[in-house]
Amino acid sequence: MGTLNDFRMETRAWLEENCPESMRGPAAVGEEDMIGGGKKQVYKNPDAKVWLDRMAARGWTAPMWPTEYGGGGLSKDEYLILQDEMIRLNARSPIGGMGFSMIGPTLLDYGTEEQKREHLPKIVSGEIRWCQGYSEPGAGSDLAGLQTKCEDAGDYFLVNGQKIWTSGAQYADWIFTLVRTDPQAPKHEGISFVLIDMDQPGVTVRPIKLISGSSPFCETFFDNARVEKQNLVGQINRGWTVGKRLLQHERSSISGLNSGGRRGRYDGMRGLTDVAKEYVGLADGKLADATLRGEILVNEMNQRAFGLTQQRAMAESESGGTPTFATSFFKYYGSETGKTRLELQLKAMGTQSLGWEGDMFSDEEKTLTRTWLRSKSSTIAGGSSEIQLNIVAKRVLGLPD
Repeated sequence: MGTLNDFRMETRAWLEENCPESMRGPAAVGEEDMIGGGKKQVYKNPDAKVWLDRMAARGWTAPMWPTEYGGGGLSKDEYLILQDEMIRLNARSPIGGMGFSMIGPTLLDYGTEEQKREHLPKIVSGEIRWCQGYSEPGAGSDLAGLQTKCEDAGDYFLVNGQKIWTSGAQYADWIFTLVRTDPQAPKHEGISFVLIDMDQPGVTVRPIKLISGSSPFCETFFDNARVEKQNLVGQINRGWTVGKRLLQHERSSISGLNSGGRRGRYDGMRGLTDVAKEYVGLADGKLADATLRGEILVNEMNQRAFGLTQQRAMAESESGGTPTFATSFFKYYGSETGKTRLELQLKAMGTQSLGWEGDMFSDEEKTLTRTWLRSKSSTIAGGSSEIQLNIVAKRVLGLPD
């Protein structure tokens, strides 16, 4: 077995040879431009499919997943080297989505061997795209209050109810969801975790248009939707345990923790300092607005410290996998500092940061407007900041209720 330096050199050479030039740079910002795979995916740039196929063939779309399920089988150190080399080349991630960040890791934790072999390779290759069915109109922050029913119909289950804020449901082939299988049990019990094929008559999806102009969120309705019994993950009426673990994987992904702090939500955007220099200008070699200068300095120091903390957390983890309750800290801090970054960028750009359409605004300016509006959900999605603080207080710090 070669050294890590050998692996770095081999990885660098392979990426140089196989990453198309058009895949070296950030992807366009917009739900329709994201590569999430699945049967409904449209590849506007043919190079995106080439890049996905080449990375999937090596298992590098899921670098640390076991090779028997299509993954790359890399160690934590090898994975971080791959991340470093992709960043050095400015190579974008070939694919993303909930298959990689949420259901895949959860199946590795709780899935049967049959479930892993059925679903994981299709995630790795980009054949199947997933979405999440957790929140309901009457059960958002109080997730355990969900009422979507799942009834035993003999050889299969029947699901009836509604989910809301199901991100990407209009593009997804499958949905992982929490359902109530015992309405008489206490609300944290009697819940099961099931996988549902969305390509059936009993599933209806309606996109919800947001103020950012796109529709990443949807309402999803189940009317006697069929669920095969082999698609129950974990034990019947014990889905809350599975569901909580999935949320930890989600929060790890949202915060950038699963990349060891190497990739963040707004990596494709210009640096905050560079933007401020262009729009505010310099005086005596410093940003002309002293108050804004101080605010930007604090935010950039906080983000740098956050990234270093993520790297330390990854280094201290034996497997490099998702931690447990500590993910709430990373999710909270990452969401809040990211939101502050965009607010400061708007302050620096003034009215040019509020462009929606027209020649008086650049594409970057119009993208910022939509990104800023979209960022308002970042402190809610994946569990609100208030919920994360409660988890940190109770589960990490051990404070009394």
